[in-house]
Amino acid sequence: MSSQFLYEQTVIGRLPKEWEVARLGEFVDINKKSIDPSKDSQNGKFLYIDIDAVENGTGVIRNAKEILGKDAPSRARRVIYYNDVLMSTVRPYLKAFAIVPKSFHNQICSTGFAVLTCGDKIIPFYLFHTLFTKSVINQCKKMMVGGQYPALSTSQVGKIRIPIPPLPEQKKIADVLSTVDQGIEKVGEAIKKTQRLKNGLMQKLLTKGIGHKEFKETEIGRIPREWDVMKLGEIANVRYGLGQPPALETNGIPMIRATNVKRGRIVREGLIFINPGAVPNSRDPFLSVGDILVVRSGAYTGDVALVTKEWEGAIAGYDLIVTPSGTIDSQFLTYYLLSSPVQKRHFVGLKVRSAQPHLNSSQVEETPIPLPPLQEQQRIAEILSTVDERLESLRNRKEKLGRIKKGLMNDLLTGKVRVTKLIEREVQDSSSLRLE
Repeated sequence: MSSQFLYEQTVIGRLPKEWEVARLGEFVDINKKSIDPSKDSQNGKFLYIDIDAVENGTGVIRNAKEILGKDAPSRARRVIYYNDVLMSTVRPYLKAFAIVPKSFHNQICSTGFAVLTCGDKIIPFYLFHTLFTKSVINQCKKMMVGGQYPALSTSQVGKIRIPIPPLPEQKKIADVLSTVDQGIEKVGEAIKKTQRLKNGLMQKLLTKGIGHKEFKETEIGRIPREWDVMKLGEIANVRYGLGQPPALETNGIPMIRATNVKRGRIVREGLIFINPGAVPNSRDPFLSVGDILVVRSGAYTGDVALVTKEWEGAIAGYDLIVTPSGTIDSQFLTYYLLSSPVQKRHFVGLKVRSAQPHLNSSQVEETPIPLPPLQEQQRIAEILSTVDERLESLRNRKEKLGRIKKGLMNDLLTGKVRVTKLIEREVQDSSSLRLE
């Protein structure tokens, strides 16, 4: 922090001395225009943004609906214009905020939003980013009322205090943060494109294989003539994990539960640890590289994850452990269990009829699996894992940009760090994306 800048304590924290603190109602018009499309434009079409259409935390509008005026829901009332800022007043801590792009000029949003139209003393993109700050969210939490769906009134929105830098600094802050947003959006689009590529490859490779000309009909559908169909129990050992965990340890062995199994991968969120000495001799819940975990109960029943080197020696909890034999490649089997609609229907049919979805080992052993020659299995797995590596790299980049933005918001929107040419250049470099 440069000593050339002077700071003072304000009602919303320590800010640069030349910044103002003002209530939103002093700088923006709130809900400038409302209409009733069901009466004013019965046969006209409009784009409608409800709160579900705005992605929480990003400001991206994803699922706007085209609606006839006569079919307008009762909450479709607020008229929005280019560069208006939409602030969800229902559970605002979820951060369903957006800035209106040109494509939504003169359209309609839900009365669940406060529509903020900026005057000449505040820049829309600066205001948009300011809404996400801890200071604004804390003020919302203190004012909102209601039980299941706590909300703010229009008058309460107008009372929210925000920092107001001079206009040139607002623009610099907005430009820096918007550059990061553009980088995040670009990476997000690359992730979606790569995921579509993977889905197409999985559908093709796991049913048609590589280079086959002749096919046959089987219980799992049409597959290459050279492939076999086997029961999972014939090509893999299926056993139970430990079950309910004994006493937890701070520095014990990780125990993988259903919450740690996410579409082929094991994740750390919610990981618990136990003492390996507490495992009875009658059980073998320890995981080896190449094992596959199958969630056997709950909302994610049938989801699977491949055990990689990172998780060797960990303990499986309540779920099933599948150890493939030498006739089937672990990655190939994981991809098939994840993607095949035949397998998914099979698991759905196997679930024990109860309030809680459930699979047992003998049922899972009956799962029909295609069995290409081992070399072809490995080639298919190699192709798909290459795409997965690309996806992982993109997801890591998106997470990194998210961390960069969070840090910049904390620094720039409080004046802790002032925008300089160096910061602008560094942000441009970190947000650029080369799609080889």
